[in-house]
Amino acid sequence: MLSIGEAWVRLRWRVDGVSKLVIPSFAGKGRAEGLWNTTCFEAFIRPPGGDAYTEFNFSPSERWAAYELASRRGEMTERPMVREPDCTMRVGQATAVFDAALPRISFPDPPAAVGLTAVIEEEGGVKSYWALCHNGDEPDFHDPACFTANLGPPKPA
Repeated sequence: MLSIGEAWVRLRWRVDGVSKLVIPSFAGKGRAEGLWNTTCFEAFIRPPGGDAYTEFNFSPSERWAAYELASRRGEMTERPMVREPDCTMRVGQATAVFDAALPRISFPDPPAAVGLTAVIEEEGGVKSYWALCHNGDEPDFHDPACFTANLGPPKPA
């Protein structure tokens, strides 16, 4: 789920069947690399008319990353953020919910194509890769075909 307000962008992922889910230990807020090596939630946003896109990675550890890419898996630079995202993981007996909230000003302006993804690690190093769409035999969250959700322009007040 993706929700855009005047001040915040809120994203939510739901994970069912969490008995063997690996949840990264609390590490405190801060940028980090390699979050996708374990349970991680991601959002890819591509404005129309080009190959450039933004990638956000959010971890239950509260670590995060934000990148600008010039093209598919092209040159990657850190995206500036005015404030760190707020990340929260709630785990129940059968379901987990992960929420990420980031300042609206740090999120690309709509309209845009969006891909919401997750890397889920389970005990024993078992990993699965979830996306709105997988285009090939191997998961590739950077594939433009995975950007299947459309974020429309804001409606006039």
